[in-house]
Amino acid sequence: MVVGIYSYYCERCQVLGMLIISVMYCFSESAIVFDEGKNYTSKKEIKNWIEKSSKEYNTVMKPIEFEGDAEKGSLKAEVFGTFPGSPVVLTYNLTFKGKHIESLKIN
Repeated sequence: MVVGIYSYYCERCQVLGMLIISVMYCFSESAIVFDEGKNYTSKKEIKNWIEKSSKEYNTVMKPIEFEGDAEKGSLKAEVFGTFPGSPVVLTYNLTFKGKHIESLKIN
């Protein structure tokens, strides 16, 4: 199930509009995201972060490797976009709460 959630998340990160809202269902109500020195601590903040990043950098994520279990996981993905240094390989460290992402830290 964990791999399914992450696969769903990765596929949806490549599309703007209504599908960004679909990504929000992957996050728990108390989710927190850590990215580029900033914390996003509500579903509204996370949604705004996803929309802004996707639109500003035209990001596309290509999953490379996932390791984890029902409590935590680590995804390596190649990320392409209009940002300096593209493409880059990023590591997404996650913790899960049930079927949802509870925390996401991007390195």
